[in-house]
Amino acid sequence: MTKILVIDDRSDIRLSLAVLLEDHGYQVIEADNPQSAQVQLKHQAVSLIILDMNFRLDTTSGEEGLQFLSWLQSVDIDTPVIAMTAWSQTTLVVEAMKLGARDFVEKPWKNKQLLHAVQQQLSVSQLKSENAKFKQQLHQDQTKHYQWQSACMVELLDNLDTVAATDANILLTGENGTGKSELARYIHQHSLVSSEALITVNMGAIPENLFESEMFGHTKGAFTDAKSNRIGRFELAENGTLFLDEIANIPFTQQAKLLRVLESGQYEILGSSKTKHAHCRVISATNQHFQQLIAQNEFREDLYYRLNTIELTVPPLKERTLDIVPLSQFFIHTFSKKYQRTLKELTQGAQQALLAYHWPGNIRELSHLIERAVLLSSSQRIDVEDLRLTAAPAKTELPLMPLKEAEVLLIKKALLQTDNHIPSAAKLLGLTKSSMYRRIEKYELA
Repeated sequence: MTKILVIDDRSDIRLSLAVLLEDHGYQVIEADNPQSAQVQLKHQAVSLIILDMNFRLDTTSGEEGLQFLSWLQSVDIDTPVIAMTAWSQTTLVVEAMKLGARDFVEKPWKNKQLLHAVQQQLSVSQLKSENAKFKQQLHQDQTKHYQWQSACMVELLDNLDTVAATDANILLTGENGTGKSELARYIHQHSLVSSEALITVNMGAIPENLFESEMFGHTKGAFTDAKSNRIGRFELAENGTLFLDEIANIPFTQQAKLLRVLESGQYEILGSSKTKHAHCRVISATNQHFQQLIAQNEFREDLYYRLNTIELTVPPLKERTLDIVPLSQFFIHTFSKKYQRTLKELTQGAQQALLAYHWPGNIRELSHLIERAVLLSSSQRIDVEDLRLTAAPAKTELPLMPLKEAEVLLIKKALLQTDNHIPSAAKLLGLTKSSMYRRIEKYELA
């Protein structure tokens, strides 16, 4: 159970807060002065502190509260603190925030406002804890990362190193499976905000009616299913990096809302009229062609130019031939360790087969293929038959015909191949769902 420490010299205040917080599932411990709280914190950990700023010294300066915040910093306790006082002053709020207070609530408090502040700080604290664990693990694994050898990837990494330390928005383009997500993580690790959170969002997986809730957050009761407050992705990425994967799949009706944040930094939580400011670095990625989407009025040109301050294309694996065999050996080492298997050798025949393959699935396909070979190979060597490579598809020529007829034919074949599942057929043809629906209606194929 989440434990909250309430520090206040009035027993009635402590009782009121205890009743409110315990009714919402929190465990409350109490201290009637900062000195008593210091003793308690030396013997037990808490998830959040609610701190009155004024005690017996006087009733307005907040000096004792500020001293307690200084003590927390001196002993390196990073527990989030919500400061509270009946004598709210701008200078006191500023000083408290400088000394590490995360939020400030004025007495007499409003229950809804206080509970929202508590939930928000606990959520942010949990995210920071998870991010710290991730960074520790990442630091341990840094020496194990693959070093690219092909000229095109060396050049790309040089460009990433150049722009990573800036706050410029970066757009990564390239085929599926080329490693755009890993490169976004690389940019974050080499940026000036590497110690902060990296928040990843798959834009294609967000339902259109939940876009604002996911990206900007919502308040309890903002819509029918809003049972509690939710922190949006922009707020979670505060002072860090927000990675918008599959950015081309954002619904056209929602693109203006994203554009506004990128242009002005301003947004509102759904259900609130208070304007908030986003402070995060934005990296985007897509496998689609923006010029085609813009020409078809499926993507806003002004949003595209906001996203691509720097646009870099990630080359497909077939253009990185110097990396295919070394990368395969890297995956063999990785998966052998993961599954506690004896390290296997890649035969010359297997290496030649890997180099001759066309790699439609790029690095993702290579990784899955090697993982399977490590698991299923019965000897200490991985040979051609262990790779189970599929033959390159035979090239078929499409007979010349009017463009409209060719488009209708392709749409029909895609629908037939996907059992009339329109989103899958659209993906097969490299179209968005909305574009696919328009074509089906245009050619009366429904």
